[in-house]
Amino acid sequence: MTGRFAGKVALVTGASGVVGRAAALAYAREGAAVLVAGRDAARLAEVVKLVEEGGGRAAAFTVDLTRSAEVAAMVEAAVSRFGALDVALNAAGVFGTLAPLADYDEDVWDDVLAVNLKGVFLSMKHEIAHMRAHGGGAIVNVSSNLGAHWRLAGASAYVASKAAVSHLTRAAARDHIADGVRVNSLSPGPIDSPMSSRPGETREERDERMRAALPIGRVATPEEIAAAALWLSSPESSFVVGADHVIDGGATA
Repeated sequence: MTGRFAGKVALVTGASGVVGRAAALAYAREGAAVLVAGRDAARLAEVVKLVEEGGGRAAAFTVDLTRSAEVAAMVEAAVSRFGALDVALNAAGVFGTLAPLADYDEDVWDDVLAVNLKGVFLSMKHEIAHMRAHGGGAIVNVSSNLGAHWRLAGASAYVASKAAVSHLTRAAARDHIADGVRVNSLSPGPIDSPMSSRPGETREERDERMRAALPIGRVATPEEIAAAALWLSSPESSFVVGADHVIDGGATA
């Protein structure tokens, strides 16, 4: 296979989710060998199968991103299986629940912050440690337009975690661009996934609501977010450092 990532190795966390899955398939189509990582082994195996059916190379790694030793092993697995680590997309995340802050469950808060923020911190910590010792690389974190750019009532844990990811990305970018590691983030709006639907809402009801709520009149496809991730991690964006790209159909314009 040939493409922008021919001969490169990409690591995708959250690859059992819609954005991670779409990105893993896109990296593979562009020539990368891909390690797909996450908590759902069955879904990861499906992504590997799809990559291989398309003529690409992929392997799965089941990981708890809140545990440093497992994250370090994930990075080592990419290197030992494919010989390098050139690109990382940190797409794992959870939404939690909706509740007023005074009523928010502390255990849910802890879980959301652990996965969404600590998981990104640990992923970057180990990805960057390898990349700076081996000539550099590119990292893209998946944040959200809910956070640094927009708020949603009742989503305090998610909003706080994603705002932190946006700013953590900038901090990491400044810390490590001199090491040859380029770090950026994406902040998508609503995507065609279960997370964009309210409890009990059908897809058709969601689409009708989004037609009125978003200037563009629809949710994003996972492939649109994946395309932006590939651009941010490719040589085409080589002068982009510490940017947080909002991709939300004009919601925060």
